[in-house]
Amino acid sequence: MPLKPSQVLAKLQNKRDDFQIFDQKTLKEFQQYQKALQDATQQPNAWFLEQLAGDCGAIPLEPLNHTPDWIVRSNLVWQSREQSLTWVKEKLTGIATFAVDGSQIYPSKDLSIPVALVQIGWFENPHLPTGSYEKDIELDVMTPADLRAGNSGEPVDRRVSMRRFEMETQRLITYMEERAHSETCLVFFDGSLIVTFAEAFDEETRNFYTRCVLKLLQASETFRVPLVAYIDTSYARDLTVMLQTLFELPESRSVHDAQLLGRNMQWGDRTPLFLSQRAGILDRYGEQADKIAFTYLKTHDGYPVRLELPLWLYDAGLSDRVIDWVRGEVIVGNGYPYVIETADQVAVLKNDDRQVFYRLLQDWADKEELNLRLSRKMVSKARRR
Repeated sequence: MPLKPSQVLAKLQNKRDDFQIFDQKTLKEFQQYQKALQDATQQPNAWFLEQLAGDCGAIPLEPLNHTPDWIVRSNLVWQSREQSLTWVKEKLTGIATFAVDGSQIYPSKDLSIPVALVQIGWFENPHLPTGSYEKDIELDVMTPADLRAGNSGEPVDRRVSMRRFEMETQRLITYMEERAHSETCLVFFDGSLIVTFAEAFDEETRNFYTRCVLKLLQASETFRVPLVAYIDTSYARDLTVMLQTLFELPESRSVHDAQLLGRNMQWGDRTPLFLSQRAGILDRYGEQADKIAFTYLKTHDGYPVRLELPLWLYDAGLSDRVIDWVRGEVIVGNGYPYVIETADQVAVLKNDDRQVFYRLLQDWADKEELNLRLSRKMVSKARRR
């Protein structure tokens, strides 16, 4: 049956007080942190470096007292989209941008044998007048051995996600190795280089995700290929933790960096660069623990996006150039990097692909005389479709 709006509205009305209390508490905390931000803008850069140490959220890489409200103005204003695309052409012509995304078909209870499919797709745009580009895919079939499906309690879906992450990062590394020491390419990573999400998992899984990202960071530094992690919706709290440390504020899980910084930013503006000093997962990063810089960049009407980049880009004086390349990709994509969006379209597995996979699997199993059975539910669905 369809959702009954009357029931939803009745439940919301009954729990209105819960929402109101949360709103009031969040607003009070936000105002405290906003005032702390204003106070912090009056302090010299040396003051921050004296006060901050250890797990303090972040430390500034660029001077803060030269940037009111911690906003570095881009001063990029155009009268038309054609004008903005002219700027993009100046910045991106001959710069190859590259991104990878993935998709998967998880194991199904409708199959008698645990099996999964992982597919990654990539897109490279050289930004040349010829309009040439490269799109391609790579896939892997995960067997019961790959899934470690010994019993129903095994987290097989997680292993599929891990394999996808591994394939995505490895493809980025391969590309960087192929373009070693190139000054005319930019690799996008769709997600954060700080894999805080892995802290919710067991030790083996945490180590797996950390290992994948460390290889990615090391490849960028070794091959000197620019790498940018793009997080469109970020709830990171590195700067709020920094303000909490500096001004002894109460901890607030509801106030995040992008929310705090975005109010006075115009399109193209960014914050100064900071070095992440986040507690937790970065303790596993070894020599890379102090080498992830970040900034917040205004790219659309919502909160600013978060960019993370290896410290070597800042040390080499390349960060401004790379951030301009990101701005260019966002303009082409109308608010989201075109190269990431296209990689997603290349990689995505649709419902038809799922049916093709199961049909191929069944035909192959019959040929090989393997005992693969489809559930009556799946057979019924296939007949209806």
